[in-house]
Amino acid sequence: MQNNKVPVTILTGFLGSGKTTLLNRILTEEHGRRIAVIENEFGEVGIDQGLVINADEEVFEMSNGCICCTVRGDLIRVLGNLMKRRDKFDYVLVETTGLADPGPVAQTFFMDDEIRNEFALDGIVTLVDSGHINQQLGRSDESSEQVAFADVLVLNKTDLISDGELDALESRLRDMNSMAQVLRCEQAEVPIDSVLNLSAFDLDQMLEKRPTFLEPEYPFEWTGVYRLEPGRYKLSLEEGPDPNMSLVALLDQDGDEQALHRGAEKCVRLYAEDAEKVMPNATIHYSKHLDLQLQSKGNKSFLLDLETSTNVGIFTQHTAEEFDIKLFSENDHEPIQLVSERTWVAQHEHDDEVGSFAIERDGDVDLEKMNAWLSKLLAEKGIDIFRMKGFISISGDPRRFVFQGVHMLFDAQPEREWGEMERKNQLVFIGRNLDEKVIQQDFDKCLI
Repeated sequence: MQNNKVPVTILTGFLGSGKTTLLNRILTEEHGRRIAVIENEFGEVGIDQGLVINADEEVFEMSNGCICCTVRGDLIRVLGNLMKRRDKFDYVLVETTGLADPGPVAQTFFMDDEIRNEFALDGIVTLVDSGHINQQLGRSDESSEQVAFADVLVLNKTDLISDGELDALESRLRDMNSMAQVLRCEQAEVPIDSVLNLSAFDLDQMLEKRPTFLEPEYPFEWTGVYRLEPGRYKLSLEEGPDPNMSLVALLDQDGDEQALHRGAEKCVRLYAEDAEKVMPNATIHYSKHLDLQLQSKGNKSFLLDLETSTNVGIFTQHTAEEFDIKLFSENDHEPIQLVSERTWVAQHEHDDEVGSFAIERDGDVDLEKMNAWLSKLLAEKGIDIFRMKGFISISGDPRRFVFQGVHMLFDAQPEREWGEMERKNQLVFIGRNLDEKVIQQDFDKCLI
């Protein structure tokens, strides 16, 4: 059965490590494989597809704006769509966002029955920016996780440091992951057979290193199960820490531990779908990802209608205590007692200081003004700018320029001519405590 499964390589590494460069090398090599690529971008505006060769045919985007808890459901959806065109590919590459812990991505190939039967995790390849990884390891838990999960560690950009520094770096990384194969390179230039068809991922070995590997991370924190008779009910919430809250309500949800996990896995898929906004006093639809609007002061109620006797499971983004969640019969003032409840402990804490934003502007930029602005920006905020990327339209030049930046380094290289494409500038910034308004205003001053 294993031989009939589609092999999957997860390509990970912190922002600017060279993942897209390696991806493009793989797609341009004559290796005889038909590869489908899945991109998981951080932020609401995705431009990575445009940075990948043959993107129109080969790249599928996951751009859910989350780097951890919802990625598994989104990946399940994309993989399911891929299987509808199974005759078009025989290998899958998943490129994670540089801010991602690869754990939830790897979990997908073992936690979901349908995915486990169709795909086999071949290996996890982690790219390392040799010039910046020591700094990144000190500021980001995700960069450490990326190293720890690797089957292959690609030490990229080795030209940025001395041989002695490189040896010390490799020693540090081997202390973090002694089992991974280590490759040194520049410009992500490694043999393709060193990163594909490895059969390197060993689940038993992973469980030995991480006994909690198969303990899933969920995008919700609480489940309450109620036994309800036919009729109308009111789900009551008080003011809480957020002005809205995601929720999924499932019918026929039993309260034992095994049933709760089955319901949770179903909700993983539902949470990956766009949420439908629900205002107070509106009806909650079952098996739908809903976004309860809680902006009004005081108590808010939402309606549940039932035609038959059944158990209802309510899976909420936040715990019941945070919003004092209670369920009432329409004509009863006493809350209905729970059959069972379950708190799901999130394994990943979001760093609220890290975010992304995009600049999209028509027209051309003055190259001299832009160089001066970027030099000033990076001198002041370079340590907090994890990644810059996108496309630039330079005045007087018929070519589209690809813009790349990591910390204090940036570069713009000409690509294909604009031709009949609309000339415009698209830039994405990812970093810590960046002032979006100021950066956008300063960029606008570079436009002609």
